[in-house]
Amino acid sequence: MKMTLIGINITIKQANVITVVVVFLFSMVFVSLLVEEMYKDYKVALEQNVKNYPSSESNSVLVAQNNEKLKSILIKTTLAIVTLSFILFAIALGFYKILSALLQRDTQTFLEYFESAAHKEHVLIPESIFFKDFRVMVSYVNNMLETINEQKKSLRDLNVGLEDRVKKKTSDLLVINENLKKEKTFSQELLKSQKEFLRYAVHETNTPLSVILTSIELYTMKNQKDRQLSKIEAAVKNIFSIYDDLSYLVKKDQVEYPKSVVNLEKYVASRIDFFAEVAEHSLISFAYLPNAIDAHIHFNETKLQRVVDNTITNAIKYTLPKNEVLVKLEKIGTFVEFSMGSKSKIIKDTSKVFDAYYREDASDKDRNSFGLGLKLVRTICEEEGVEILVDSNEERTAFAYRFKIMGD
Repeated sequence: MKMTLIGINITIKQANVITVVVVFLFSMVFVSLLVEEMYKDYKVALEQNVKNYPSSESNSVLVAQNNEKLKSILIKTTLAIVTLSFILFAIALGFYKILSALLQRDTQTFLEYFESAAHKEHVLIPESIFFKDFRVMVSYVNNMLETINEQKKSLRDLNVGLEDRVKKKTSDLLVINENLKKEKTFSQELLKSQKEFLRYAVHETNTPLSVILTSIELYTMKNQKDRQLSKIEAAVKNIFSIYDDLSYLVKKDQVEYPKSVVNLEKYVASRIDFFAEVAEHSLISFAYLPNAIDAHIHFNETKLQRVVDNTITNAIKYTLPKNEVLVKLEKIGTFVEFSMGSKSKIIKDTSKVFDAYYREDASDKDRNSFGLGLKLVRTICEEEGVEILVDSNEERTAFAYRFKIMGD
């Protein structure tokens, strides 16, 4: 069974005083018992003295004298015992005080050593300890404190190393932060310059494109259109589509695009007519089936043009030559669905065709690079709540958009 010692809140000095008092009391009890025993013997001696001398006047004197002698002997013996007891007590007390003082001195030495060891490194000298048991403890104490001091030193060295590393890391981070600030400022300036350049380029591109297209129309009014002029007209219309995309991207965050009522059937027909020359140049034709003649939607025309034009130009670009692009307009519940499908190379991952610069085949840099056009289409459809449907197989690839019909 494991035993536990419960400490008492008492000092060594107080324990010494208590020990002296206890020893003194035991000594007094011992002396009292001894004197009591002698007194009993004294009474017995008195009674025997009376019995030894018959009752007479002369014998009474002898008895009285013997009693006085016995009393004197009792007193002297008692005093001798008490004196001897005090002498023995004093001797024992002296030895005890000496041993107690040595014990207290050893204990105090340990206390002072532990107190000073917290602030300075030194060892406890075994010769300064009197008791052998305590001298054995000295080596353990010195080893313990030596280990503690070594660990403290290691911690100090580690702390100094950490402080140096933290300072260096902080300094490096400050330099990196400063460089990042400079790079951020440079990037912002570069982005600003790019936006300004695009805005200027878009603005300046509009005039020459309009002049070229107008000149072609005027020329064809007076002269017969030849193949080369058709190629020029198709190329200019493609550039116009790219110009419109760039113009929208540059202005979309600064310009309000109000909605208006749009007849979707007539609007799609006008855009097909605009790109007819481009389709003819690519050996592609349009078949338009508007089954929703009076479908009106509440939409911004600039945004609608980006959706319709990018769908048409992508159909022209990816439809296989000498094939027909089927354009449909159908009413489905409260929506009107504008769809465009044709035979083209199958799209393996239809969920990614609206990502910027997506290309399924890295070796085919032209036909599978959808650029920014469809990314712009998806952004507009998400903003306006237009559902996009894409289907692609070996026979046909189709893009469809569902617009909310006005009044339904």
